Amino acid sequence: MGTADGDFPVRRVLHVMRLPMGGLFRHVRDLVQGQQETGIAAGLICASPPDDGISAARLSELEHHCGLGLHVMQMARLPGFGDLANLREAAALVARLKPDVIHGHGAKGGLIARLTPAPRETVRVYTPHGGSLHYDSASLEGLIYHGAERLMRSRTDGLIFESAFSRDAYLAKVGTPRGEAAIIHNGVSKPEFEPVATYASAADFLFIGELRMLKGVSTLIEAASLMGRPVHIRIVGAGPDRARFEEMAREAASHVRIEFLGAMAARDAFRLARAVVMPSWNESFPYVVLEAAAAGLPLIATRVGGIPEIFGPAAARLIPPADAPALAAAMTSALADPAAMTAEALTLRNRIAAQFTVERMVGFIDDFYAGLVERKRARLAMHSAPRGGSGKAEWTGAGR
Repeated sequence: MGTADGDFPVRRVLHVMRLPMGGLFRHVRDLVQGQQETGIAAGLICASPPDDGISAARLSELEHHCGLGLHVMQMARLPGFGDLANLREAAALVARLKPDVIHGHGAKGGLIARLTPAPRETVRVYTPHGGSLHYDSASLEGLIYHGAERLMRSRTDGLIFESAFSRDAYLAKVGTPRGEAAIIHNGVSKPEFEPVATYASAADFLFIGELRMLKGVSTLIEAASLMGRPVHIRIVGAGPDRARFEEMAREAASHVRIEFLGAMAARDAFRLARAVVMPSWNESFPYVVLEAAAAGLPLIATRVGGIPEIFGPAAARLIPPADAPALAAAMTSALADPAAMTAEALTLRNRIAAQFTVERMVGFIDDFYAGLVERKRARLAMHSAPRGGSGKAEWTGAGR
């Protein structure tokens, strides 16, 4: 994997995303910091952070690592006339910063990165991060978003998918990419492999994530009621369905104790329980699975999205989504044989350390950029080279 030495073709990268929170922001943050460390000046365009304190603090910290600056603008979630203002602002930044690569993340970031006016030699890269790929192709939203993705294929030099699952979803819902494509998995950093010491008052299980129905919290509560023994669960996170889940928790069986603790940093949350449960109905390539596995915590998860790619040979023990009896059986087994769960956790931690690190992720992405930049420059040189014996590559328009 290359670094940005004197011969490296990529010196300046501008990332574009909408809301600086969640796994998408975690990915961009790691990428910006990693690229700065390899000698690539990286910058970020994004919307204002949500008013939760944590996101604003993380964005402020990232600003110190942005060699091309942090640029915050008003950015709506849905397409609209506000996008025209975003494109004008982004175009002014591109003209001033002169990035070699504009990399859009998520549906809105991908739209701005690919439609912003830029020099011909500028390479445009897009990572969906689920985004528009989450929509059903038969829904109105799916028809709109997938149609827009098809139109923007001609303005996409490179596509990076964080999982084979996302690549397959793109092929099925959008079609064959016009540009080059690569699967480059997300990764975690070295400090995240430090073991987490759980508190003496630790619960049996921890859920950490956004409190939305698709995260499977309702399945977790139902599964807890099906268990034939006392069980203590802590739920960490915020989201639109919290009140609904709290009502379900109040109606759970008497042997179930469930606490809702709000949002907090993952490693702080990991101290609160002896095992992590990811009961999601739908996922892309969730960071919390990587983080929990790197920390060495026993992990129960569903067979959705890119999670089987994380587990590899151990994917056979993943459980079906929205299957409360199966989840209850897995949780009961974990409590009955904690030594087996600990051994499985160690095996998974070793796999994460070998294949899912930030260093590998950044290196592969930088090399993908470099190949795109070099090949685009070569194509442009061929088109502009005069015919005759100039010593330069000659474009004939045939057989190329």
